Amino acid sequence: MPKIVVIGSNSFSGAHFVDLLLNNKYNEVVGIDRTPKGPLFLPYLRHSQPQFVYHNLDLNSDNDAIVQLLVGTKPDYIVNFAALSEVAPSWQHPEEWYETNVVALTKMINGIKTLPGLKRYVHISSPEVYGTCAGVVREDAPLNPSTPYAASKAAADMSLQTFFKNFAFPVVFMRATNVYGPHQQLFKIIPRTIIFAKLGKRIPLHGGGVAVKSYIHIQDISRGYLAGMLLGRPGEIYHLSPDGGVAVKDAVQMICDEIGRQFSDVVSVVEERLGQDKAYVIDSTKARAEFGWYPVISLPQGMKEVVDWVETYWNEIQIQPLDYIHQK
Repeated sequence: MPKIVVIGSNSFSGAHFVDLLLNNKYNEVVGIDRTPKGPLFLPYLRHSQPQFVYHNLDLNSDNDAIVQLLVGTKPDYIVNFAALSEVAPSWQHPEEWYETNVVALTKMINGIKTLPGLKRYVHISSPEVYGTCAGVVREDAPLNPSTPYAASKAAADMSLQTFFKNFAFPVVFMRATNVYGPHQQLFKIIPRTIIFAKLGKRIPLHGGGVAVKSYIHIQDISRGYLAGMLLGRPGEIYHLSPDGGVAVKDAVQMICDEIGRQFSDVVSVVEERLGQDKAYVIDSTKARAEFGWYPVISLPQGMKEVVDWVETYWNEIQIQPLDYIHQK
Protein backbone atom coordinates (compact mmCIF):
# COMPACT_ATOMS: atom_id res chain seq x y z
CA MET A 1 0.00 0.00 0.00
CA PRO A 2 1.23 3.55 -0.70
CA LYS A 3 2.37 5.99 1.95
CA ILE A 4 0.09 9.03 2.06
CA VAL A 5 0.69 12.28 3.95
CA VAL A 6 -2.33 14.53 4.56
CA ILE A 7 -1.38 18.09 5.52
CA GLY A 8 -4.25 19.88 7.24
CA SER A 9 -5.59 16.51 8.37
CA ASN A 10 -7.85 18.03 11.04
CA SER A 11 -9.54 20.55 8.76
CA PHE A 12 -13.10 19.74 7.72
CA SER A 13 -12.13 18.43 4.29
CA GLY A 14 -8.84 16.94 5.49
CA ALA A 15 -10.49 14.95 8.28
CA HIS A 16 -13.08 13.48 5.93
CA PHE A 17 -10.34 12.60 3.45
CA VAL A 18 -8.41 10.76 6.17
CA ASP A 19 -11.66 9.01 7.12
CA LEU A 20 -12.09 7.87 3.50
CA LEU A 21 -8.50 6.60 3.32
CA LEU A 22 -8.87 4.59 6.53
CA ASN A 23 -12.25 3.29 5.44
CA ASN A 24 -10.64 2.10 2.19
CA LYS A 25 -7.96 0.24 4.19
CA TYR A 26 -4.99 2.45 3.33
CA ASN A 27 -2.65 1.46 6.14
CA GLU A 28 0.18 4.00 5.96
CA VAL A 29 -1.42 7.41 6.47
CA VAL A 30 0.33 10.32 8.16
CA GLY A 31 -1.59 13.41 9.27
CA ILE A 32 -0.11 16.86 9.89
CA ASP A 33 -2.17 19.63 11.50
CA ARG A 34 -1.70 22.41 14.05
CA THR A 35 -5.02 21.89 15.88
CA PRO A 36 -5.89 18.69 17.78
CA LYS A 37 -9.66 18.10 17.87
CA GLY A 38 -12.19 15.54 19.12
CA PRO A 39 -14.88 13.37 17.49
CA LEU A 40 -17.27 16.31 17.03
CA PHE A 41 -15.03 17.48 14.18
CA LEU A 42 -12.93 14.40 13.32
CA PRO A 43 -14.91 11.56 11.73
CA TYR A 44 -11.75 9.49 11.31
CA LEU A 45 -11.57 8.94 15.07
CA ARG A 46 -14.21 6.22 14.65
CA HIS A 47 -11.47 3.98 13.25
CA SER A 48 -8.88 2.10 15.24
CA GLN A 49 -5.72 4.08 14.63
CA PRO A 50 -2.62 1.87 14.20
CA GLN A 51 -2.46 2.71 10.49
CA PHE A 52 -2.71 6.48 11.10
CA VAL A 53 0.02 8.63 12.69
CA TYR A 54 -0.72 12.25 13.63
CA HIS A 55 1.89 15.02 13.98
CA ASN A 56 0.92 18.30 15.66
CA LEU A 57 2.84 20.77 13.47
CA ASP A 58 2.14 24.27 12.13
CA LEU A 59 2.92 25.21 8.53
CA ASN A 60 4.18 28.63 9.64
CA SER A 61 6.12 27.95 12.84
CA ASP A 62 7.16 24.34 12.15
CA ASN A 63 7.91 24.55 8.43
CA ASP A 64 11.39 23.04 8.68
CA ALA A 65 10.09 20.17 10.82
CA ILE A 66 7.36 19.45 8.27
CA VAL A 67 9.92 19.34 5.46
CA GLN A 68 12.12 17.00 7.52
CA LEU A 69 9.13 14.76 8.22
CA LEU A 70 8.21 14.61 4.53
CA VAL A 71 11.78 13.86 3.49
CA GLY A 72 12.04 11.14 6.13
CA THR A 73 8.64 9.61 5.39
CA LYS A 74 9.24 9.38 1.62
CA PRO A 75 5.52 9.43 0.78
CA ASP A 76 4.05 8.24 -2.49
CA TYR A 77 1.38 10.94 -2.24
CA ILE A 78 0.93 14.23 -0.41
CA VAL A 79 -2.50 15.87 -0.20
CA ASN A 80 -2.43 19.40 1.19
CA PHE A 81 -5.53 20.98 2.76
CA ALA A 82 -3.60 23.37 5.04
CA ALA A 83 -4.55 27.01 4.51
CA LEU A 84 -6.23 30.01 6.06
CA SER A 85 -9.53 29.52 4.29
CA GLU A 86 -12.09 32.05 5.50
CA VAL A 87 -13.05 34.77 3.05
CA ALA A 88 -14.52 37.64 5.08
CA PRO A 89 -11.88 37.60 7.88
CA SER A 90 -9.13 37.83 5.27
CA TRP A 91 -9.90 41.55 4.99
CA GLN A 92 -8.94 42.06 8.66
CA HIS A 93 -5.41 40.62 8.46
CA PRO A 94 -4.71 40.08 4.74
CA GLU A 95 -0.97 39.74 5.29
CA GLU A 96 -1.54 36.62 7.40
CA TRP A 97 -3.40 34.93 4.54
CA TYR A 98 -0.41 35.56 2.28
CA GLU A 99 2.07 34.45 4.95
CA THR A 100 0.35 31.08 5.33
CA ASN A 101 -1.16 30.39 1.91
CA VAL A 102 1.74 31.66 -0.19
CA VAL A 103 4.98 32.22 1.74
CA ALA A 104 4.87 29.22 4.12
CA LEU A 105 3.54 26.97 1.36
CA THR A 106 6.28 28.02 -1.06
CA LYS A 107 8.96 27.49 1.59
CA MET A 108 7.68 23.95 2.20
CA ILE A 109 7.46 23.11 -1.50
CA ASN A 110 10.97 24.41 -2.09
CA GLY A 111 12.18 21.92 0.51
CA ILE A 112 10.53 18.94 -1.21
CA LYS A 113 10.62 20.00 -4.86
CA THR A 114 12.81 17.04 -5.82
CA LEU A 115 11.48 14.56 -3.23
CA PRO A 116 12.32 11.05 -4.52
CA GLY A 117 9.40 8.71 -5.15
CA LEU A 118 6.67 11.35 -4.90
CA LYS A 119 4.01 10.40 -7.45
CA ARG A 120 1.60 13.28 -6.86
CA TYR A 121 1.22 16.31 -4.65
CA VAL A 122 -2.49 17.16 -4.60
CA HIS A 123 -3.09 20.83 -3.84
CA ILE A 124 -6.52 21.86 -2.60
CA SER A 125 -7.16 25.14 -4.39
CA SER A 126 -10.46 27.07 -4.58
CA PRO A 127 -12.91 28.36 -7.22
CA GLU A 128 -12.69 31.68 -5.36
CA VAL A 129 -9.66 32.37 -7.56
CA TYR A 130 -12.05 33.05 -10.47
CA GLY A 131 -14.04 35.79 -8.73
CA THR A 132 -17.57 36.53 -9.93
CA CYS A 133 -18.22 34.66 -13.15
CA ALA A 134 -20.93 34.59 -15.78
CA GLY A 135 -22.01 31.16 -16.91
CA VAL A 136 -20.28 27.90 -16.10
CA VAL A 137 -16.53 28.16 -15.46
CA ARG A 138 -13.99 25.74 -16.89
CA GLU A 139 -10.47 25.05 -15.64
CA ASP A 140 -8.92 27.38 -18.22
CA ALA A 141 -10.85 30.46 -17.02
CA PRO A 142 -8.66 33.47 -16.11
CA LEU A 143 -7.89 34.17 -12.47
CA ASN A 144 -9.79 37.20 -11.17
CA PRO A 145 -9.79 37.06 -7.34
CA SER A 146 -12.04 39.42 -5.37
CA THR A 147 -10.71 39.02 -1.81
CA PRO A 148 -7.38 38.62 -0.02
CA TYR A 149 -8.19 34.95 0.55
CA ALA A 150 -8.88 34.37 -3.14
CA ALA A 151 -5.77 36.32 -4.16
CA SER A 152 -3.63 34.27 -1.77
CA LYS A 153 -4.95 31.01 -3.24
CA ALA A 154 -4.35 32.25 -6.78
CA ALA A 155 -0.80 33.26 -5.86
CA ALA A 156 -0.21 29.84 -4.28
CA ASP A 157 -1.39 28.11 -7.45
CA MET A 158 0.92 30.21 -9.61
CA SER A 159 3.84 29.54 -7.27
CA LEU A 160 3.21 25.79 -7.54
CA GLN A 161 3.03 26.03 -11.32
CA THR A 162 6.60 27.37 -11.37
CA PHE A 163 7.81 24.30 -9.47
CA PHE A 164 5.96 22.06 -11.93
CA LYS A 165 7.46 23.82 -14.95
CA ASN A 166 11.03 23.97 -13.67
CA PHE A 167 11.39 20.87 -11.48
CA ALA A 168 8.61 18.58 -12.79
CA PHE A 169 7.08 18.78 -9.31
CA PRO A 170 4.01 16.50 -9.65
CA VAL A 171 1.34 18.94 -8.49
CA VAL A 172 -2.33 18.26 -9.24
CA PHE A 173 -4.74 21.13 -8.53
CA MET A 174 -8.25 20.45 -7.21
CA ARG A 175 -10.91 23.16 -7.01
CA ALA A 176 -14.20 22.19 -5.39
CA THR A 177 -17.30 24.26 -4.81
CA ASN A 178 -19.07 24.92 -1.50
CA VAL A 179 -18.53 21.82 0.55
CA TYR A 180 -20.80 20.88 3.44
CA GLY A 181 -21.67 17.88 5.60
CA PRO A 182 -21.46 16.47 9.13
CA HIS A 183 -18.51 17.58 11.30
CA GLN A 184 -18.23 20.98 9.58
CA GLN A 185 -17.11 24.11 11.42
CA LEU A 186 -20.09 25.46 13.36
CA PHE A 187 -19.86 28.96 11.87
CA LYS A 188 -20.53 27.68 8.34
CA ILE A 189 -23.94 28.56 6.90
CA ILE A 190 -25.58 25.11 6.95
CA PRO A 191 -24.70 23.94 10.50
CA ARG A 192 -25.02 27.50 11.78
CA THR A 193 -28.58 27.80 10.48
CA ILE A 194 -29.58 24.54 12.17
CA ILE A 195 -27.91 25.51 15.45
CA PHE A 196 -29.35 29.03 15.53
CA ALA A 197 -32.83 27.68 14.79
CA LYS A 198 -32.55 25.24 17.71
CA LEU A 199 -31.38 28.08 19.96
CA GLY A 200 -34.23 30.36 18.86
CA LYS A 201 -31.79 32.84 17.32
CA ARG A 202 -31.83 34.47 13.89
CA ILE A 203 -28.99 33.87 11.49
CA PRO A 204 -27.72 36.95 9.60
CA LEU A 205 -28.34 36.39 5.89
CA HIS A 206 -25.84 38.55 4.03
CA GLY A 207 -27.31 40.42 1.06
CA GLY A 208 -30.57 38.56 1.50
CA GLY A 209 -28.93 35.30 0.46
CA VAL A 210 -29.11 35.96 -3.28
CA ALA A 211 -25.51 34.85 -3.94
CA VAL A 212 -25.49 31.54 -5.81
CA LYS A 213 -23.41 28.69 -4.39
CA SER A 214 -22.82 25.15 -5.62
CA TYR A 215 -23.18 23.01 -2.51
CA ILE A 216 -21.61 19.56 -2.62
CA HIS A 217 -21.38 16.90 0.07
CA ILE A 218 -18.03 16.30 1.73
CA GLN A 219 -18.09 12.58 0.94
CA ASP A 220 -18.51 13.30 -2.77
CA ILE A 221 -15.62 15.75 -2.59
CA SER A 222 -13.41 13.28 -0.71
CA ARG A 223 -13.95 10.66 -3.41
CA GLY A 224 -12.97 13.26 -5.99
CA TYR A 225 -9.78 14.14 -4.13
CA LEU A 226 -8.87 10.45 -3.90
CA ALA A 227 -9.42 10.07 -7.64
CA GLY A 228 -7.24 13.12 -8.25
CA MET A 229 -4.53 11.64 -6.06
CA LEU A 230 -4.53 8.34 -7.93
CA LEU A 231 -5.32 9.47 -11.48
CA GLY A 232 -4.67 13.21 -11.83
CA ARG A 233 -2.20 14.41 -14.45
CA PRO A 234 0.58 16.55 -12.95
CA GLY A 235 0.23 20.22 -13.82
CA GLU A 236 -3.50 19.90 -14.47
CA ILE A 237 -6.46 21.55 -12.72
CA TYR A 238 -9.63 19.59 -11.93
CA HIS A 239 -13.01 20.92 -10.83
CA LEU A 240 -15.39 19.08 -8.52
CA SER A 241 -18.94 20.37 -8.49
CA PRO A 242 -22.63 19.47 -8.71
CA ASP A 243 -24.59 20.19 -11.87
CA GLY A 244 -25.88 23.61 -10.83
CA GLY A 245 -26.01 26.31 -8.19
CA VAL A 246 -28.46 27.23 -5.44
CA ALA A 247 -29.06 30.66 -3.92
CA VAL A 248 -28.02 30.79 -0.28
CA LYS A 249 -31.56 31.78 0.73
CA ASP A 250 -32.93 28.69 -1.01
CA ALA A 251 -30.45 26.48 0.85
CA VAL A 252 -31.57 28.05 4.12
CA GLN A 253 -35.20 27.44 3.11
CA MET A 254 -34.38 23.75 2.58
CA ILE A 255 -32.97 23.58 6.10
CA CYS A 256 -36.09 25.26 7.49
CA ASP A 257 -38.25 22.72 5.68
CA GLU A 258 -36.17 19.86 7.12
CA ILE A 259 -36.38 21.08 10.73
CA GLY A 260 -39.96 22.40 10.55
CA ARG A 261 -39.26 26.10 11.02
CA GLN A 262 -40.48 29.19 9.19
CA PHE A 263 -37.84 30.97 7.10
CA SER A 264 -38.94 34.37 8.43
CA ASP A 265 -38.37 33.21 12.02
CA VAL A 266 -34.84 31.98 11.36
CA VAL A 267 -33.14 34.70 9.28
CA SER A 268 -32.33 38.38 9.53
CA VAL A 269 -31.24 40.11 6.33
CA VAL A 270 -28.01 42.14 6.62
CA GLU A 271 -25.77 43.88 4.10
CA GLU A 272 -23.64 41.85 1.72
CA ARG A 273 -20.06 40.94 2.59
CA LEU A 274 -17.25 42.95 1.05
CA GLY A 275 -16.04 41.28 -2.13
CA GLN A 276 -18.75 38.61 -2.10
CA ASP A 277 -18.87 36.88 -5.48
CA LYS A 278 -22.40 36.97 -6.85
CA ALA A 279 -22.11 33.55 -8.42
CA TYR A 280 -19.73 30.90 -9.49
CA VAL A 281 -20.80 27.62 -11.02
CA ILE A 282 -17.90 25.51 -12.20
CA ASP A 283 -17.77 22.79 -14.84
CA SER A 284 -16.59 19.39 -13.59
CA THR A 285 -16.74 17.62 -16.98
CA LYS A 286 -12.98 17.04 -16.97
CA ALA A 287 -12.93 15.18 -13.63
CA ARG A 288 -15.98 13.18 -14.62
CA ALA A 289 -14.40 12.14 -17.92
CA GLU A 290 -10.90 11.34 -16.60
CA PHE A 291 -11.77 9.94 -13.17
CA GLY A 292 -15.26 8.54 -13.67
CA TRP A 293 -16.23 10.74 -10.72
CA TYR A 294 -19.62 12.31 -10.14
CA PRO A 295 -21.54 13.49 -7.04
CA VAL A 296 -24.13 11.07 -5.69
CA ILE A 297 -25.47 12.67 -2.48
CA SER A 298 -28.39 15.05 -3.06
CA LEU A 299 -28.61 18.36 -1.22
CA PRO A 300 -31.78 17.35 0.73
CA GLN A 301 -30.14 14.06 1.78
CA GLY A 302 -26.98 15.87 2.83
CA MET A 303 -28.94 18.50 4.77
CA LYS A 304 -30.65 15.73 6.73
CA GLU A 305 -27.26 14.22 7.59
CA VAL A 306 -26.09 17.56 9.00
CA VAL A 307 -29.31 17.90 11.03
CA ASP A 308 -28.79 14.39 12.43
CA TRP A 309 -25.16 15.20 13.29
CA VAL A 310 -26.21 18.36 15.15
CA GLU A 311 -28.79 16.35 17.10
CA THR A 312 -26.24 13.65 17.97
CA TYR A 313 -23.63 16.11 19.25
CA TRP A 314 -26.03 18.76 20.56
CA ASN A 315 -24.76 18.77 24.15
CA GLU A 316 -21.18 19.30 23.00
CA ILE A 317 -22.16 21.83 20.33
CA GLN A 318 -23.82 24.03 22.95
CA ILE A 319 -20.49 24.59 24.72
CA GLN A 320 -18.54 25.30 21.53
CA PRO A 321 -17.91 28.80 20.11
CA LEU A 322 -20.28 29.44 17.21
CA ASP A 323 -18.24 32.18 15.55
CA TYR A 324 -14.99 32.02 13.60
CA ILE A 325 -11.95 32.41 15.87
CA HIS A 326 -8.88 33.51 13.98
CA GLN A 327 -5.59 31.67 14.44
CA LYS A 328 -2.56 33.29 12.85
